[in-house]
Amino acid sequence: MHIEGFGGRGGFGRRPALAVIDMTLGFTDPESPLACDLDGPVENIRRLLDAAREAEIPVVFTTIAYQESDRLTAAAFIDKVPALLTLEAGSRWAEIDPRIAPRASEPVLNKLFASGFFGTPLGALLTAAGVDTLIITGASTSGCVRATAVDALQHGFRPVVPREAVGDRNPDAHEASLYDIDAKYGDVVSIEEALQYLKRMGELAKR
Repeated sequence: MHIEGFGGRGGFGRRPALAVIDMTLGFTDPESPLACDLDGPVENIRRLLDAAREAEIPVVFTTIAYQESDRLTAAAFIDKVPALLTLEAGSRWAEIDPRIAPRASEPVLNKLFASGFFGTPLGALLTAAGVDTLIITGASTSGCVRATAVDALQHGFRPVVPREAVGDRNPDAHEASLYDIDAKYGDVVSIEEALQYLKRMGELAKR
């Protein structure tokens, strides 16, 4: 359903970065109480990582993990979602899925809440790199991906979400969130459109 005045195309900018949101074993491993079905997104994120690295654009990962001292700061979030305590700092659940492991040069930012921007240096990192477009991947679509897309827009970046590179434990929430992002905050695109964009960026970088 299209609503008049919503769903315009923000478009890709000239300097993108790729964000991989919370693709940790705590969300990708079926044994975790927080698990989503993310095998498809993992493969598509791997393709985007290959293209981003070839294009030499910034790549940043986020994880969500709690030390004992973080429990007070995040008390309201933890009270709402007690399963978050599974994500103990230093545990395997806070590690990025090895299928899409970050390189040594790619920052992994720890956060305590949903948005990749809140309480992290993500905004400063992107600004320092001259970024105007943030390609957002990861999990979950209705939680941390959506929150990061909203904050990306509010920090002056163009959010782009490749639909096959995000996932959620609830299919209805996944689709509703993609609709919401595309209507009001960013562009939801196909994985192929995102890959073609990164390919163009790579070709420009080599000139």
